[in-house]
Amino acid sequence: MSTPFSSRRRATLLGIALVASSALLLTGCGRSADPGPGGTGGGDTAAIDTKPATGNLDVWTQGADGAKLPDMFAEFKKDNPDVEIKMTEVPEAEFQSKLTAAITAGTTPDLLYAFTETQSALIATDGFDTVPDGLVEASDFYDSMWNNSVVDGVAYAVPWYAYANVFMYRTDLVETAGAEVPKDWDGVIDFAEKLKASGVEYPLSLSANYDQYTAQQLAVIAAQNGGAMISDDLSTWTIDSPENVEALDFWAGLMKDGYASQDGPAFLDTVPWMTQGKNAAIWDAGPWFASWFDDANGEGWGAEHIGYALNPVGPGGDSGSSMGGGSWMVPSDSANKDAAWKFTRWMSEPAQQVQWYKIFKNMPAVKAAWDDPALQGDLLDVVRESLESGVNRPPVSTWTQVGNMIGQQMEKVVRGGVSAKDALADAQKQAEQIGTGN
Repeated sequence: MSTPFSSRRRATLLGIALVASSALLLTGCGRSADPGPGGTGGGDTAAIDTKPATGNLDVWTQGADGAKLPDMFAEFKKDNPDVEIKMTEVPEAEFQSKLTAAITAGTTPDLLYAFTETQSALIATDGFDTVPDGLVEASDFYDSMWNNSVVDGVAYAVPWYAYANVFMYRTDLVETAGAEVPKDWDGVIDFAEKLKASGVEYPLSLSANYDQYTAQQLAVIAAQNGGAMISDDLSTWTIDSPENVEALDFWAGLMKDGYASQDGPAFLDTVPWMTQGKNAAIWDAGPWFASWFDDANGEGWGAEHIGYALNPVGPGGDSGSSMGGGSWMVPSDSANKDAAWKFTRWMSEPAQQVQWYKIFKNMPAVKAAWDDPALQGDLLDVVRESLESGVNRPPVSTWTQVGNMIGQQMEKVVRGGVSAKDALADAQKQAEQIGTGN
């Protein structure tokens, strides 16, 4: 299984920082206070008709996705023969800076797709239209994916593809240890104890980068405990809530007790550690790891050695998995919004969602597409169920800064003897000074 997410992880970190800082320069304090025709700033939400698209459509792409998109363009043109699509592949490391410059200069493309990590910062530039009334139905998409681009109750993007993380484990090591795949936090401890006793140095692979990705793992575990990093209306940070403190205590305890290493594995070292048996399980693993195991060890190694399960639930039975993906966005300066939104609507139809999975292995953001036989299998079935309890990064433009700061506080708990309560209290204070950017 191939996905684009692995190749862009570090490029995305740089891009988010560029967009977030540029957003503040463009709007002064995040979003404009002057609403556009749509009522929430920046866009025309007039309904899009069902006539064929016409005219020139300029599309910017980034990452590996772009190389295969012409296959979809060709299909779209069969029913829209009078549209001419020009695709510009922008190097991923340059995408965010080039886009920010284009927004400033009023020279944007007609359509682009943005990854979940950067959508909130892009929206904060006030350079994108809201999704037209009636274009798609929000209920057709997974809630966390749809809500990632919603500001003041209005969406600025239409989800294109989505993924959710799962619990991956070495089936052979688990069998040797006589352990059971954990279903809840208590089960995690029992699982780790048995794997440790069987000779696995660090039974669990956790995110020990101490950055925004580590903070995202805490957000997932906090959700399993009924917590959240930010209020539902995105106005107030809730980092130091009792539920979050308990979640950090649990997470850090796994490292302090030797069930996970406080020094790794680094992101790209996860496969070697699992292959060598230094780890026996990855909590909240991206589905792309499935293909990485075969890439590293030969075709079929993953099927023989790796199993998939839902992330363990918290004490109250709450579930949670990291999720992400990509969504289509139309700049406010687009010269052909009609064609841009018509292509976006077409790409959100189940048939196209399935076709794109067959072409590129990006998983559907539209629920109905998952009923297709092509979207069934051990890993896919678990991902599909995990999408129902997806936990996305807080969709605010300052999350990168806040997330990295939380990651640093988490390291203090693991290494420096700081309590989870004190660490998150400090994080809360700093986050309140940073704000949400909304």
